[in-house]
Amino acid sequence: MSNETLLVLSGNGVAPYSARGLKQTLDPIQASGNNRRSINGTLKDLSQVQFRKYASTITGNDQLSPALDGIFPGQELTVDCIAELAFKTAGGSPNRPVADVDSSDSCDGDAIRIEGAYTYYRPRLQMRVMTFTQEEDEWGRVVSWSMQLEEI
Repeated sequence: MSNETLLVLSGNGVAPYSARGLKQTLDPIQASGNNRRSINGTLKDLSQVQFRKYASTITGNDQLSPALDGIFPGQELTVDCIAELAFKTAGGSPNRPVADVDSSDSCDGDAIRIEGAYTYYRPRLQMRVMTFTQEEDEWGRVVSWSMQLEEI
């Protein structure tokens, strides 16, 4: 059965009726920024290119539990994101692999599109699970969940 979401998680996948109302953040990992001021007060970027990685939080509220059985911190997952990144189309290209639009695990949706002078794409990231939570409201029949990941 095809899911009703653009999100694709390797392994257990995304269970039907666990993914409506999904939200995803993409943030630079804490180690990616290393700014210092010189003796003259000028802000200098001392960060290393290899630390330019993303952290992501995926949250959902739906009727059924997500497929988290057997998923634990440290586990590697391939994530086709719902969050988009953008670059200037003229002379630009994606900095990450583009999500697979032909995957049978995702609903119809473009992984790459052009709007004006910019190209938007959904990245495919190799990530590790940092933590996750799941909460179930029995009376309201709502399952809320959240997963935090960091790019490998």
